Amino acid sequence: MPFFHALLLAAMGGLDPQESAAEPLPKLRVYILAGQSNMQGHAALSTIPALGDDPQTAALLAEMRAPDGSLRSAERVWISSVGCAGDGWSEVIEQHGLLAPGYGASAEKIGPEYSLGLTLEKLYPGPILLIKTAWGGRSLHTDFRPPSAGPYAWSDFEVARIAERGQDLVEIQATKALETGHFYRAMLGHVRQVLADIPRVVPGFEAEQGFEIAGFVWFQGFNDYVSDWTYERQMEPDGYGLYTQLLAHLIRDVRRDLGVPDLPWVIGTLGVGGVAAGRQPPLQGFRRAQLAVAKLPEFEGNVAVVDTERFWDPQLEALRERWEALIHELDQREEQRPSPTPQAREAAQLRALKQRFTAAELKRLDGSSDAAYHYLGAAKILAPIGQAFAEALVALAPR
Repeated sequence: MPFFHALLLAAMGGLDPQESAAEPLPKLRVYILAGQSNMQGHAALSTIPALGDDPQTAALLAEMRAPDGSLRSAERVWISSVGCAGDGWSEVIEQHGLLAPGYGASAEKIGPEYSLGLTLEKLYPGPILLIKTAWGGRSLHTDFRPPSAGPYAWSDFEVARIAERGQDLVEIQATKALETGHFYRAMLGHVRQVLADIPRVVPGFEAEQGFEIAGFVWFQGFNDYVSDWTYERQMEPDGYGLYTQLLAHLIRDVRRDLGVPDLPWVIGTLGVGGVAAGRQPPLQGFRRAQLAVAKLPEFEGNVAVVDTERFWDPQLEALRERWEALIHELDQREEQRPSPTPQAREAAQLRALKQRFTAAELKRLDGSSDAAYHYLGAAKILAPIGQAFAEALVALAPR
């Protein structure tokens, strides 16, 4: 019996092949995940155990673990991912297989895809395919710019700044023209490539069972948020209104180009810094621009927002800031009085850590592996976000 059929029989309770022969095979559900570095995911695998230290996330950790305590692979969820290896221009490297830890920004990291896929598998009995296209440091205003948004529009403000710097405007505009929409095309190109040969990624898939593109998750924003050239009025309440327009164009264009007019769409807001950071401009205005998309009449009931600020961990952020300050202090000291050996330097750092942090604080720090703009590289933040994405997709699904 083909491997794929065996999995389906197991999912249906181990029915006899003859009894189930007349039963149509369930359609493959396809979900597209796209964005920049936080969709890639920078939570080191070493941060996953920290989920167990909080009663609110301990159950999610239990779902990630196999009976022997190791992190498990999915049984009915496959993934094809580009962007986490290669630069997306001269080098595009695909990673694919059963969903497992290691499909984040590197083989030692996870992003939202891991908990998202496990959650969908729990909620749906049939086969699932995740197509992930995420490239770090990419904007919507240029890199992912959708076709219907037109070419990049240069403001007088930008032209003046280029002139002030003595730069070649013609050359800069030519480069921008080449960059505009490149990753939109790369995203859709990969989706189409995977869907044209599904058995390459999902072993045993048969054309007669069919597939449906069941949802799209967009988790992007940082490079637009910090772009004070494109969004020159970012400190004003409506300073990111262009982002709302661009994201609306993106949703329309993807739906059109994939032939799914009401494709369920989930937007993950830029929640770094948590609730407190979102109360002040410019982040306040940027989050408002993201939220505004789902409020457009045409997107009512088919676009949802997951406000990721609610998963932020302010205590972990404070510990990380103290740790970074200490490392900076030690680096300055090292420049003035270099340690005789690397081992001596490491020993000095360890002594300083034990002097400045309690054992409990050091254990908490094990739950962070990256900077704040990467959600502290914390599985305790990114894994619940992925779970929330899955739940939002299910809530949008047609009844």
